[in-house]
Amino acid sequence: MTMAPSGSYGLYGSRTSGSVARAAIAELVGTFILVFAGTAVAVAAILGRITAGGGYDSLAIALAFGLALAALVGALGHVSGAHFNPAVTIALTATGKFPSKWAGPYVVAQLVGALLGAAATWVSYGGPARTAANLAATTPQSGVTDLRALVVEILVTFILVFVIMAVATDDRVPSAAIAPIAVGFALAIGVFVAGPVSGGAVNPARALGPMLLAGTFEGVWVYVIGPIVGALAAAFLYDRLLSDAEPPDAPEESDDGPATGRDARFSDGTGAVRRTRA
Repeated sequence: MTMAPSGSYGLYGSRTSGSVARAAIAELVGTFILVFAGTAVAVAAILGRITAGGGYDSLAIALAFGLALAALVGALGHVSGAHFNPAVTIALTATGKFPSKWAGPYVVAQLVGALLGAAATWVSYGGPARTAANLAATTPQSGVTDLRALVVEILVTFILVFVIMAVATDDRVPSAAIAPIAVGFALAIGVFVAGPVSGGAVNPARALGPMLLAGTFEGVWVYVIGPIVGALAAAFLYDRLLSDAEPPDAPEESDDGPATGRDARFSDGTGAVRRTRA
């Protein structure tokens, strides 16, 4: 059973029967903030800029992306579903959890938002942000082949979208409040893992925005195909195999006390739960 049926509801209580323009604007703004926050910290780390003490490092980059996504899911999830990632939109559309007619406007909005986010990083740190740091555009790291980078992008995007499917499309989740934290942590984990290998895009828009403005396209296909493949794999796995799985029945108490091995509950396959005594 899911929270995002084919009707009018999307992720995090958002509606897909209202204005696509309003939702697309939320996607544009959210993607802008996500890309700006993450790439600005990454550029600061590359350029060695400091606030106090030492400069930023890889830990700061992963946390910037993860914390930004967590905040944005909480802020805009109810407006647009907080995709902020073309791979997420494509995967949800493919599994029937998002209307196909909305997919195009969402992806366009995400790409525009990513461009604006990269531009904001350029403005914030000036010329060196582009000439020396390439606006934090992701590229396979030294000694890493495109194929290895592709595999890693598939794996980390799988993690992100698997978590999204679990906490945002399944009504068995105990509390919706856990979703922003879980999704933000999943992205941070992805950047932690993939950063030393592929740069950790986990998102075609996050990769393409800085690439387009910096004019560097090394391994660009990796950051388009990898996240989409990983997202599709995670979405179909959860939707087809796990979304309808029933948790074990909890023991039921009766007038005689709690059920034990001699007073157990079982399902007869019809959905009814019966009691039996040994």
